[in-house]
Amino acid sequence: MGTPLDDLVSILDLEAIEVNIFRGVSPDEQRQRVYGGQVAGQALVAAGRTVDDDRRVHSLHAYFLRPGDVSVPILYQVDRIRDGRSFTTRRVVALQRGRAIFNLSASFHVEEEGLEHQFAMPETPDPESLPTFEERMAPFKEQLGDWYRRPRPIDQRFVDGMSRMGEQVDQGGREPRQQVWVRADGRLPDDPLLHACVVAYASDMTLLDSALLPHDVAWDDARFMGASLDHAMWFHRPFRADEWLLYSQDSPTAYGARALSRGMLFTRDGRLAVSVVQEGLVRLRGIHPPKSRS
Repeated sequence: MGTPLDDLVSILDLEAIEVNIFRGVSPDEQRQRVYGGQVAGQALVAAGRTVDDDRRVHSLHAYFLRPGDVSVPILYQVDRIRDGRSFTTRRVVALQRGRAIFNLSASFHVEEEGLEHQFAMPETPDPESLPTFEERMAPFKEQLGDWYRRPRPIDQRFVDGMSRMGEQVDQGGREPRQQVWVRADGRLPDDPLLHACVVAYASDMTLLDSALLPHDVAWDDARFMGASLDHAMWFHRPFRADEWLLYSQDSPTAYGARALSRGMLFTRDGRLAVSVVQEGLVRLRGIHPPKSRS
């Protein structure tokens, strides 16, 4: 029997069904819709499968267009936009039932030398000193039911104890900042594209949470509806997704039922490996968007 990480690697191993067309499936996790990080990771796999091995992904920009149906396979259609001397560009559209649910543009770059600087990594406790998911959520396991028992391929250690299920008493009134140690829960093959795709998968798990911290609202609040709208990532330095990465996150602003969140992923020795920016829907029920005139 495989581990949750084995299942994730399997989900990211897309089936090639035609030139530039790949098929992916969703795990059997009884979700209402496809998890956004899964679609982003699978789309990046599809793009990377059409790129020469001497180039590594350095950026992606994506839009979540429609909720994905977990019961239906997802087709990924790759458009080979450009193959240059230094950069390769790909566009990927994810399709279900003939309609686009997600699109992604990704750029790949050959290894080059150049200027170098970075922000310093924040000082935080070691991940081993922080509670695991099971330890942190154990007091609420009856309330969380199957969500608590669901196998998880990503190990997360919250520095300040925040979770997405509102177990923290002082949910509102905090600064919109949080730090989470993350890593794949097991050993991955030595494939840089796979490590980038696993981090893309993990990057959507907690990023929008930082926008909720100043407010008296949580993901399980009946008044609240949240979803990822777009997602951008820049891959700066080599890393392994199966080694600890500090995900330092903040939310500079929320307005008009949308919130902007940012994240930086540092390797344990302090190298800034990945930057992430996402805008998310943060809608309170009973406050309706204006009706379209079309």
